[in-house]
Amino acid sequence: MADKHAQLVVLGGGPGGYPAAFAAADHGMQVILVDEGKQPGGVCLNRGCIPSKALLHIAKLINESQEAAHWGVTFQAPEIDLDRLRDFKNNVVGSLCGGIEGLCKARGVELIKARGTFTDSSTLELKSTDGVVSTVSFDNCIVAVGSIPTMPPFFDIGDDRVMDSTGALELKDVPDRLLVVGGGYIGLEMGSVYAALGSEVTVVEMSPGLLPGADRDLVSPLRKRLTEQFFAIHVNTKVAKLNAADSGIVASLEGEGVDPELTFNRVLVSIGRRPNSRNCGLENTQVEIDEQGFIKIDRNQRTADAKILAIGDIAGEPMLAHKATREAKVAVDTLLGEPAEFDNIAIPAVVFTDPELAWAGKTESEAKAEGLEYTAHRFPWAASGRAQTLGRTEGITKILVEPKKQRVIGVGIVGPGAGEMIAEAVIAIEMGATARDLADSIHAHPTLSETIMEAAESAIGQPTHFFRAKRKK
Repeated sequence: MADKHAQLVVLGGGPGGYPAAFAAADHGMQVILVDEGKQPGGVCLNRGCIPSKALLHIAKLINESQEAAHWGVTFQAPEIDLDRLRDFKNNVVGSLCGGIEGLCKARGVELIKARGTFTDSSTLELKSTDGVVSTVSFDNCIVAVGSIPTMPPFFDIGDDRVMDSTGALELKDVPDRLLVVGGGYIGLEMGSVYAALGSEVTVVEMSPGLLPGADRDLVSPLRKRLTEQFFAIHVNTKVAKLNAADSGIVASLEGEGVDPELTFNRVLVSIGRRPNSRNCGLENTQVEIDEQGFIKIDRNQRTADAKILAIGDIAGEPMLAHKATREAKVAVDTLLGEPAEFDNIAIPAVVFTDPELAWAGKTESEAKAEGLEYTAHRFPWAASGRAQTLGRTEGITKILVEPKKQRVIGVGIVGPGAGEMIAEAVIAIEMGATARDLADSIHAHPTLSETIMEAAESAIGQPTHFFRAKRKK
């Protein structure tokens, strides 16, 4: 017999897990939240989204202080106090984690800090950090155990100078030379942080371009700016091997125009993440796992096991915190018998570099691959009054429109604040808004959000602040 029983157990306290626990408790369910971390919040809050954005904020300040010289304002070179910088990051994380624990108490959610392993489809074995073992049974369980960084065996050479994203966020030092393996969003974000702090950053990416999932016209302004910030960017290049030496980590590189061996003080391996489906006892349940390690689910987040649901990174791409939070609400509504399913068509993606890059709905690459009929309309930020006042005119706002009904099917933005602006695009796509809906909605002046309005104007005519001559037949 189990030591405890709950109506609902949520396994994992990240951006999927704790919202699921809270939503269920708000509807009167008896909930236990199980999380193996010292504090709840999962990877996102403790070792991912939040600490990285705190450091990116500092990087942006440093970069802006240097850029101000172009406008006639000169600052002294910054003095970096790593201890205080780490304290700032850790205090942000600690404050938010403490808030989650407080909300658990306020909502009557029992938080158990332990590692949970399924022994069968209705029981979890819990092992606390001090080795105490107990069991909890449940009517239903929502699995939200997240993902971990991918570290290929040939990169795992047993030297702490080779880091994953978690190690990079510890900010033990500012290496003179940093190699970033992988040109995805994690590598570019962390590379931006270390470059601002003073490292010579070299990025190596196997594919032909940075951020492979994003449209090339939106990546181009970011690539140009990163070329100025980083020491080198090598695409179509492979890191064949890493070796530890007294002088540093020696990387063997394969690619055109790159030295076959380069030595770095530290290496960040950021080539993706994999679902955390191993070693949690799922094989003792009826849950089915696909070849990539994701739990198979339906549109209600249900698994093949009648008692178990799954949300977040463990339940499939895209591995984004906000997708997990939405899935949490769907899973709880499903348990409550509400007519809910995950039917969202616009999951925003944001790369928090400088400039930021964000998109929602269909990318132009996806639209082409799927054979969709669309027209693309771009508004250059060089024509934006607000962008001019910021001295940041490299941005682009792009809208994809379905020709017949003029519905907005995708939006992409590159430029400062793109991550905040993309919310308007999400609402427009989800609500089936047309280009005219956006064009006729009054946007405050002068703001960067006007670029969305003017991109929409170009779909139905000419934007006010930019003229594109019609092609002669």
